[in-house]
Amino acid sequence: MRSFTAVVERYPGTGVYVGYIPGLAGACAQGETLDRLHANLVEAVSRILEDGEPAFATEFVGILAVRI
Repeated sequence: MRSFTAVVERYPGTGVYVGYIPGLAGACAQGETLDRLHANLVEAVSRILEDGEPAFATEFVGILAVRI
């Protein structure tokens, strides 16, 4: 079993969750709930993995707090 880090955002106007795997082209999805988003991300990444080992365009490093 593989594990990927997803970035998740929620749009306040619609309540829809949107997520993507940084650096993995095409690995994005949305869902009305976090569970639905997770299931949709699993499906998206599974389709990408069917073509073999993916090449990441970038590498997730982390998050950074920006204080102003």
